[in-house]
Formats: sequence, structure tokens, C-alpha cells
Amino acid sequence: MAGLNKVILIGRLGRNPEVYTSESGNKKITVSLATSERYRDKEDNWQEQTEWHNLVAIGNLANDIAEGRRNYAKGDLMYVEGKIRYRQYTNQNGVLCNVTEILVDRMMQLASARPPQQSSYGQPYSPATEPAPTGYVPQNNPNMREEGDDLPF
Repeated sequence: MAGLNKVILIGRLGRNPEVYTSESGNKKITVSLATSERYRDKEDNWQEQTEWHNLVAIGNLANDIAEGRRNYAKGDLMYVEGKIRYRQYTNQNGVLCNVTEILVDRMMQLASARPPQQSSYGQPYSPATEPAPTGYVPQNNPNMREEGDDLPF
């Protein structure tokens, strides 16, 4: 039976993309992407959990970014499609390191590209100040409330 390895992420770039060029001239781009979810804990306080994803682009996408045809920067809100890849390497100290990364097939900037520097209330922007969707409770979170708590129905 065949399997499916598909990842779809929406998040903000944590740094500017870095370009690497091999001896043969092939381009590789690496960048980090942050995804966050918000939930209320048992004490009714908002909590935010951020996951960081290592993105790798090669081929035409990497060439487009490296040559400036796609201009992505830290803070950009991105839609990413790809597949998860696990690999290992031995570092210079002889330690075996495990790496999890997303090999990107498709990447595009979403409409609200960069967070505003100031909110409409004059406060500095922070993702933690964005309201969470009403009734949203993330799945598989050990701190999440019992099902049915504070639900309007």
C-alpha cells in the first residue's frame, strides 16, 4: 500500500531565507517558519504554543528566491506545502544529530504579509494579542479544557 507524505502550514517566517549554492551551481534555500495556536488552560488563562519548522527549498523555487523573483523576509505570513523529511548527520564533535525538516514544494506569501509595527491601540504588535477564534480548543493538548467547558451550546 502506498502512503502520503503531505504537510500544509500557514505561519510567519522567523528569519530571512538563507541561500546556499553547491559546487555544481544548484541552489538550496533554508528558512524557519513559526506556527502558533492559542487556547485557554484550566485556570482560564490564554496560553500560546508556538512550533518552529525548518523549511528547505531546492530546484526552481530555490532559484526564484535566490534570484529575487520571490522576495520573502522575516515576519512574512506564508502558505507552505511540502513533505516531512527526517535525516541524520554526524557533527564535527562526532555526535549523531537528527533533523526534521519540511521539503517545500509550494510556498507563497499571503495577503497580510508582515505584522503591523503598531496596533490600532498604539501597542506594539504581538501574536499573543491576537484574539483566538471563539470556541476554539486545540486537539491533543495536555492542558486543554474538558470537552463541553464554556461552550455556548
